[in-house]
Amino acid sequence: MPTVRMYCTQNCPYCIRAEQFLNKKGVQIQKILVDYNRDEMKKMIEITGRRTVPQIFIGEQHVGGYDDLVELDIEGGLAPLLSQ
Repeated sequence: MPTVRMYCTQNCPYCIRAEQFLNKKGVQIQKILVDYNRDEMKKMIEITGRRTVPQIFIGEQHVGGYDDLVELDIEGGLAPLLSQ
């Protein structure tokens, strides 16, 4: 299973939902907290072009935020990414 990284903040409800969603699928997440780390926030913005959290990566592929993650699952694209 590829590494799943999630740029997030401690109190973001969408970050919490994304973590719960992935945990139900048996996925462990490497959380990168950006609320108190400006360097990580800058890195997230550079990589994704987005300022909102969560920003989720499966392996090196940027999935997007929580809504993007759920949409990817509904369309059948999440399971193949997680099984690589």
